[in-house]
Amino acid sequence: MRRMMAAFIALMLLAPPAAHAVQPDEIMSDPAKESRARELSRELRCMVCQNQSIDDSDAPLARDLRLLVRERIAAGDSNSQVLDFLVARYGEFVLLKPRFERQNLLLWLLGPVLLIGGALALWLQIRRRARSGADVPAPPLTPEEEARLAALMSDDAKSS
Repeated sequence: MRRMMAAFIALMLLAPPAAHAVQPDEIMSDPAKESRARELSRELRCMVCQNQSIDDSDAPLARDLRLLVRERIAAGDSNSQVLDFLVARYGEFVLLKPRFERQNLLLWLLGPVLLIGGALALWLQIRRRARSGADVPAPPLTPEEEARLAALMSDDAKSS
């Protein structure tokens, strides 16, 4: 057990820390602009990795997108202008968090609607079950039913 624990600790110490994929040659000289670029990069999806931001991805396309973001910032675009440019070029899918707009309404509202619908169905089922008296105990057995049950039980005891 001690060896296993020591191996685990050694592995954790030797494991490389999580790092951003931004290369040194991509970093902007102005720290404020670089901060904006990093913020925008965390909001954009890598089209290759799909569930990873371009800030975290090592894919060549993610690098191209990071450079494009930095070019647009250097040209004087605001954050919303950079995002609008990328959405116009690559579609809404490039955003990790889709915008709340008419074409995305189903995406945003389907989850809560299904959750509320499921809760309503569960509540109605519980109400219906309570009204039907499903919790009412069964009436006692008649003498004939008790005799038949005793006979069946004795047959089971003999066969076992």
